[in-house]
Amino acid sequence: MTSSSPSSARAAEPAKPSSPPPFPWVGLIALAAGTFLSVTGEMIPTGLLPEMSTSLGVTESQIGLLVSVFAFTVVLSSTALIHLTRRVPRHALLVAVIVVLGVSTGLGALAPNYELLVATRVLGGLAHGVFWAVVGAYAGHLVPKEQLARAVSVTIAGGTLAFVLGVPLSTALGHALGWRLAFGVLAAAMLLGAVVVWWKLPPVGREESHAAASGATGRDPSIVPVAIVCIAVGVIMAGHYAFYTYIAPFLIGEVGVPAGQLSILLLVYGVAGAIGLILTGSVFARRATTGLFVALTVSAAMVSVLSLSAGWLPGALVAFFLWGTAFGMLPPLMQTRLLHAASPRIRDTANAFYTTAFNTGIGGGSALGALLLAEIGLGVLPWVYVCLAVVATSLLAADVLRTRRRESV
Repeated sequence: MTSSSPSSARAAEPAKPSSPPPFPWVGLIALAAGTFLSVTGEMIPTGLLPEMSTSLGVTESQIGLLVSVFAFTVVLSSTALIHLTRRVPRHALLVAVIVVLGVSTGLGALAPNYELLVATRVLGGLAHGVFWAVVGAYAGHLVPKEQLARAVSVTIAGGTLAFVLGVPLSTALGHALGWRLAFGVLAAAMLLGAVVVWWKLPPVGREESHAAASGATGRDPSIVPVAIVCIAVGVIMAGHYAFYTYIAPFLIGEVGVPAGQLSILLLVYGVAGAIGLILTGSVFARRATTGLFVALTVSAAMVSVLSLSAGWLPGALVAFFLWGTAFGMLPPLMQTRLLHAASPRIRDTANAFYTTAFNTGIGGGSALGALLLAEIGLGVLPWVYVCLAVVATSLLAADVLRTRRRESV
């Protein structure tokens, strides 16, 4: 009688299916903390216009331009800086740019005049552009492809929380104790955030550099879908900010919202956006493409209803809330679409172009809205949003169909 050895018995056992790795909550929350601080730093002047203009002896519009300086610095610099830092470990780079954000904000608190404050905003914009180019790709390194939407939702939640909590808290602190102290506290928080990111965020490889080192050459096949996503995000952001930049006069003048309730309504819009993020990370976590088209369709439909409901306050408020929910889904789902489209070797560069397109849409949309407001009036702005949303949806739909045809061949 023969007996089988334990090793042969083990070899005969069927292999157990590998379970997916645990979701990296700690690392992604560290990234979310970074996005919270970065967006708060970008937007902090918006709540402190009167105090800063009085202190520095300039107009409120000049203080408002500090946000534009920040955004256009990102547009002009992020792609070049990502190329220059392509061989720097991503973990070290993220920590470094958060430190630079803290230093620039601290220098802003000490700036004796407007010109030097502008210089600190340029420095902050340089770091901000690199941060946003790296942070989306970083989330993609931490999770498998099927968890991308959920991971990006967690990361971007920090930016949403900045609008709901970070900017209002900074504004309240500035009103109570002065804008310089508000800047100083935020700078200290950024330096603390850099320590948290260094401590809690796991390092990842530099796949783009590895591909170059291994001799990967030729045109990357994912360039075209990446370009389509970047164009689409620029178009939808232009439409959004052409309208949303002037949402206060629209809600007051066209819809009939009492001026004293406007801040509450904008807070509700931010909460609706947070609900959209939760939907992205749960309902559409594994159906990101479906979620993207749902968000685009619902946002365009609700802006149409908002425009047509002018004078009927209840219907307009419901449409406003649902628009906020749908739009809250768009940034994480567009980022997810980019990460699905980009090959690992060009993820960082793709994110740099994405960040450039995003900020170009913000600045260009605001300028377009200002021009149309002056020449035609408030009523045309929501329809500009709808038209540009249709253009973005058409671009993405064509890309999805093209990808499916290629995969079926």
